[in-house]
Formats: sequence, structure tokens, C-alpha cells
Amino acid sequence: MSDELTELVIEEADEKMAKAIERVQHEFAGVRTGRANSGLVEHLLVDYYGTPTPLRQIAAFSVPEARLLVISPFDKASMGAIEKAIQSTDLGLSPSNDGVVMRLAFPALTEERRRDFVKIVRNKAEDGKVALRNIRRSARHDLDVLVKDEGLSTDVTERAEAVIQKMTDAAIDRVDALLAQKEAELLEV
Repeated sequence: MSDELTELVIEEADEKMAKAIERVQHEFAGVRTGRANSGLVEHLLVDYYGTPTPLRQIAAFSVPEARLLVISPFDKASMGAIEKAIQSTDLGLSPSNDGVVMRLAFPALTEERRRDFVKIVRNKAEDGKVALRNIRRSARHDLDVLVKDEGLSTDVTERAEAVIQKMTDAAIDRVDALLAQKEAELLEV
């Protein structure tokens, strides 16, 4: 019985850590690298007939060139709302609207802007690491509750804590690897 309970705590922590890593990847996708990437705008909320709707639900994306993103709305009447949503972001992009599709040209990044993006990415990575440590702390708390309420032995909890610590270390290493990859991508000229 006690092994099953500790396994549940470990599995729950593992699932939460995987979701935290996915969140970091998603956050990184939203940071511009000088190349066209739909990840920058697909989550933008567009006022679509009075309802805030993610852009990916009302338009298709294509990248015909390295620095050009083409947005094709399913409903041409939403073109103005999409343009307004893009202009209200801090991406520094000005959309070109021809009534059928919207084009976003991505200018080359300056060295200073690249450094700013690296700082942003590092902050997002640190936030991800904090989330992972909080998951570890929560799992340890759950184990302490099992010791108190279920009479779980300290040997079992120490083994479970060791497993959770290894999972945390591996997850933090994964975030560091993602950070290094994104930094290299940002600093690439």
C-alpha cells in the first residue's frame, strides 16, 4: 500500500514537471529570433465578433520565405481585427494587409535587440526552474503527509525523495539545454 502511494506522488510530480517543461518550450517559441515563426502570433487574442479568440483558431499560417509570415484568415471580415491585434503587441511588426492575406515581414535583429531577447529567455528559463522546484517541494510535502497520516516508513520516503530529486535535476538540465539552444538561435546572425 505504501509503495503504491509513493508511486502516485512520484507519477504526479513527473507529469507536472513534463508540463512545466512544455510551458517553457511554449514560452521560448514566443520569443522572436529574426525568422518567421507562427508561434509568435498564433496565441494572440483577436476580437472576433466581440469574443477574444486565439488567432490560430481563425486563420492559417504559412512561411513562404525565411523572414515572411503569411496569415490567411478563414473569414476575410476578421482581417481588420487581426491587424489591430498584431499592431497592439510589442513584437515590432507592422502587418501588410491586401484584403485576402496578411503578411508580416520580420526585419533582421540588431545585436542589442538580440541581447535583450537573450535576457528575456533567461528569465523565462529561471521561471521554469522555479516552477520545477515548487513541484519538487509539493511532492515532498505530499510524502510528509503520507508519513504522518499513513504511517509511511522513512526509508520509503527517503527513496521516493531521491527519485523526485533525480527527476527535478533531469528536468532542470532539460530547461538548461532548451535555454542554450534558444540563446544560440537568438545570437545566430
